[in-house]
Amino acid sequence: MTKNIRSSTLTRTRLIAAASQVFASLGVQGATTREIARVAGVNEVTLFRHFASKEQLLKAVIENALALQLEALAHPETWTQNLSIDLRHYAKLYNSMLEAQEDLIRTFIGEAKRHPEAAKQVIQEAVQPLSEKLIAYLKSCQQNGTVRPELDPTPAVDMFTGMLLAGMLCHNAKLKYKSYTSDEYIDTCVDIFVRGISLSPVPVISGGKINC
Repeated sequence: MTKNIRSSTLTRTRLIAAASQVFASLGVQGATTREIARVAGVNEVTLFRHFASKEQLLKAVIENALALQLEALAHPETWTQNLSIDLRHYAKLYNSMLEAQEDLIRTFIGEAKRHPEAAKQVIQEAVQPLSEKLIAYLKSCQQNGTVRPELDPTPAVDMFTGMLLAGMLCHNAKLKYKSYTSDEYIDTCVDIFVRGISLSPVPVISGGKINC
């Protein structure tokens, strides 16, 4: 029984890895379950034993990409209640996920207008838990008086993560006029965002250290 469970887990892992590769190279609409099964080294029947549809596979790929970040943010002790420190920690985790899934993200962006509605829903459901962690944190900061009470955390989080996404895409495109590092970009995003949402003046973070 244990051997069967281990074998099933390994097959599922191979299918998710293959799906990630095929989605990134062929796009959501271009990818087929037959091609994903071929890349994984299994037959299509085996694929459907683990995933009922291509959309379920897409959701599994995204959830797998977010798993480490969600785990790191799941523990209350990782939040210091210092906006600059906590948001930089979040930004670094988020950026590492973006960089690890860059090919897949660029594919989704390129196909944004052609994505099936079901696939878009899968993406939203998979990414939402990561955003909800930060939304909940900002709400707690509003309660303890460090974040402006009139701020709507949901669009604020979308703006913050959008800045991080744009930074990753530009930085990894290796544009010649970019003279700053990825860490410097993240520090700047955090500094601007914290200054915009905070009730009181905040110190500047540089290289992970607070400068008062």
